[in-house]
Amino acid sequence: MSVNDTAAALAAEDGGAGEGEALSASGIWSRFGLAAAAGLWFAAAAVTALWPDSDPDAWPRTGEFASLLVVAGGALVLALPFSLSGVARWKPVTDRLVAAVPWLVVLALGLIGWEVATAKLNLLPRPFFAPPQALLEVYLDDWPRLLDCFAASLKLLFTGYAIGAALGIVTGVAIGWSRAVGYWVHPVLRLIGPLPATAWLPIAFFAFPSSWSASVFLIALATGVPVTILTWSGVAGVNSAYYDIARTLGASQRFLVLRVAVPAAMPHVFVGLFMGLGASFAVLVVAEMLGVKSGVGWYLQWAQGWAAYANMYAALLVMALVCSGLVTLLFRVRDRLLAWQKGMLKW
Repeated sequence: MSVNDTAAALAAEDGGAGEGEALSASGIWSRFGLAAAAGLWFAAAAVTALWPDSDPDAWPRTGEFASLLVVAGGALVLALPFSLSGVARWKPVTDRLVAAVPWLVVLALGLIGWEVATAKLNLLPRPFFAPPQALLEVYLDDWPRLLDCFAASLKLLFTGYAIGAALGIVTGVAIGWSRAVGYWVHPVLRLIGPLPATAWLPIAFFAFPSSWSASVFLIALATGVPVTILTWSGVAGVNSAYYDIARTLGASQRFLVLRVAVPAAMPHVFVGLFMGLGASFAVLVVAEMLGVKSGVGWYLQWAQGWAAYANMYAALLVMALVCSGLVTLLFRVRDRLLAWQKGMLKW
């Protein structure tokens, strides 16, 4: 064996040892982290079940909540051998679980502190601060009303968001492509753009025949303004060389708009869609509080009126999860539609 071959063999052995040490360190971290998180969830269950409530009759679901915490801790214990097995099928799931260990630890500690401060020691004034088992009671006992309200809200949200997004994309493309359209629409956009959509509440409820149609208009307005501005910015910022090349190859005006301008502006369009989604949620709650007879806003107003703050917190938690899920879904759509631009964009 030559000197070069010997050096290469030694380097390979060192690299393999380093990789083994890295894998060993990763395995130790996953074992310790998941075990610590599981222990904290079991501790939260013990605090909930074994420490008597300050008012046992006020929260009858304490036992069910403790059982739920035990299930969460048991799931982490069951995931521990899968994270150490190295099976390729489970690796994506276990990697995400190990990456979420800090959050699992913080959530367990937060639940313990929440439980102690409310149900056990009654440090926070009632009924403004409810313990976590009170939220579980809402989900178990009042889920039909919650489900009906969220179904009504999602229907209203999707209708207004779809109308606002469609009109915003069309208007933005028109402003960015045509100077004549921009001459007339741009001043109007500068006038209504800075105003919050909720400022149009009195006019909307007067001008539209029903509170539902007025709410759709407000959501569409909140969505359409950022989508229009970002789409216009994207179309106006397209490199003119793209148009010159397409015209050289005989492209028509329609081709330039649909196949050059719009695809190149899609990253900006999705930024506007993300901004419009957040704004539409805020307008949705406000509009439902003032007009419609079913929805998340109506449910929140009803809960505040009856001092049912546990119901209010439960609805807010579900609303946050729904909004987060819709944002994730929109990210997936963007990733699929703009896969051809991954090499040119920072994702």
